[in-house]
Amino acid sequence: MSATRVFVARLAGCGVFDPAGDRVGKVIDVLVSYRKSGAPKATGMLVEISGRRRVFVPIARVTSISAGQVITTGLIDLRRFTQRGQEVRVIAEILGRKVGLLDGSGSASIEDLAIELGKNSDWVVSELFLRRPKTSASPFARGATLFAAWEQVVEEGKTEEGQSAQQLIATYSELRPADLASALLDLPDERMIEVAEELDDERLADVLEELPEDEQIDIIAELDDERAAEVLDLMEPDDAADLMANLPVERTEAILDLMDEEEADDIRMLMQFDEFTAGGLMTTEPIICAADATVAEAMALIRRKDVAPVLAASVFVTLPPYEVATGRYLGVVHFQKMLRYPPHERLGSLLDTELEPVKPDTHISVIHRTFANYNLVALPVVDDENRLIGVVTVDDVLDHLLPDDWREEGR
Repeated sequence: MSATRVFVARLAGCGVFDPAGDRVGKVIDVLVSYRKSGAPKATGMLVEISGRRRVFVPIARVTSISAGQVITTGLIDLRRFTQRGQEVRVIAEILGRKVGLLDGSGSASIEDLAIELGKNSDWVVSELFLRRPKTSASPFARGATLFAAWEQVVEEGKTEEGQSAQQLIATYSELRPADLASALLDLPDERMIEVAEELDDERLADVLEELPEDEQIDIIAELDDERAAEVLDLMEPDDAADLMANLPVERTEAILDLMDEEEADDIRMLMQFDEFTAGGLMTTEPIICAADATVAEAMALIRRKDVAPVLAASVFVTLPPYEVATGRYLGVVHFQKMLRYPPHERLGSLLDTELEPVKPDTHISVIHRTFANYNLVALPVVDDENRLIGVVTVDDVLDHLLPDDWREEGR
């Protein structure tokens, strides 16, 4: 039996089916449009179909809403979703906003809202599920809940923005950085920046590494120099260098002056290289050990939480010093090989010396072929004195092989 009233948050993830009962996707959000008078009217649903593509399904093409499923006419426009200026996404933009109650009893935040089928087959916002501010300092305390009609509340202007972003961040808290980046790309530009600004520095650094160049620049442009420096400090040096290469020179220098000196030096060095060369691709933070270091010592470095999996696959052995630019490059020891030897074994006896390092000016096309020919995860980069100055990793190679809009293809 089709419902005539449904709470929007309960629709998230519901299956969308055609008249024959075949599943065509799932509900991501519901869009509403504000009107000059009366409650907002639902205009349609944001639906994820095969290939993770997001499309818009007008509410007029929804024939039935029931427990756990939405039935449509079967006619779906496959063009990628683009939000219109007068439309607002309920889950992404409205839930979490603060409202004041017109009876003078104070304020509350919107936890859910119901849309109801009217006489003209329009779906209109009919009721809000609200939560009062908590009255206890206990971390487990929660405010009282109540229901109210749209006409009984008033939105509290800009004072709701921080709370709204925080609630959305809580919803996204379990997402991996790449998935969170995709979720942000689905938001309107202003909303994306608002949510990004509310992320803590480490989370924002991880997300920026996954976002397209234009969105990276838009977000950094909204941060003051001190916070931008903190965030860029936490990014992989190659990603930070790529981002800063697109900022105005004056701002780049101002941010670099505020960064950790070693991080800033690495970024300045990386920015000297063309982006389509080994120098432009490489990271300056590989795991580096001495030849007399043991397997146990190398494994301890690999286990560190802050080491990316792609960098933990190999340990690079050099003469001192052991930070880039290092002493003379001697070879690499692969993680899998270390697993086959006792903890006291010296790395010098396990070296793979057949993997030829590349120079920083090596063109990306050569790097692609090298990775493919030898099934590599990481490729060392050395200077003219054979000192290790960085490592090209397979994830950065993939970023250059994929089309510029690959992140958007799945949306």
